[in-house]
Amino acid sequence: MAQFDTEVSQVTMPRIGDRAPYFEAPTNHGNISLNDYKGKWLVLFSHPSDFTPVCTTEFVGFQEIYPDLHQLNTELLGLSVDSVNSHIAWIRSIEENFNTSIEFPVIADLDKEVSMKYGMIMPGESQVETSRAVFVIDDQQKIRSIIYYPLTTGRNMQEILRLVKALQTTDEHGVSTPANWQEGDKAVVSPPKSQEEAAKRSEQEDIDYIDWYISKKDIQ
Repeated sequence: MAQFDTEVSQVTMPRIGDRAPYFEAPTNHGNISLNDYKGKWLVLFSHPSDFTPVCTTEFVGFQEIYPDLHQLNTELLGLSVDSVNSHIAWIRSIEENFNTSIEFPVIADLDKEVSMKYGMIMPGESQVETSRAVFVIDDQQKIRSIIYYPLTTGRNMQEILRLVKALQTTDEHGVSTPANWQEGDKAVVSPPKSQEEAAKRSEQEDIDYIDWYISKKDIQ
């Protein structure tokens, strides 16, 4: 246990904008690697443990948004430090009790190698369970967003779906998304970079002008 404590304290957690740490790992769908997701977006998430109530509700929730993520060229990949056999048994239980077929793979990270690379273990909460982490990785395998939830709090699946849509909208249209943005809403255009641009901003016909530093536009 002491050795594990030292390893946890020395882990450098990845940051937004970093290249996603490479991994190869066993899953209930067979062995996979980060390279299997080249050219696609990936939502990599960890859960504390199989056969736990909150995690079970989350897996049902993740499966519900999986078809929508697919339409966004986005894959789902779960992770915990349980074994492949545990994943198989638990997913079979979910399918039987909730009439939900779990289609995405789940990493069996028994040696905690992937968990450590991604900073998914929070020593202050638990040294033997992964936290509820969410990493959104884009099609260039760059980390675009990181969200952590405590062990006691289940995630909001619609927010994760909204987040992927917002990030892809930013990439496609070169805009930002305001608070509570939903697909179809107006987006925020970049603020002017000079006094001259600021003076002309109100004259642009294709934007919803509010003030020189904040304007929105329709991106449909």
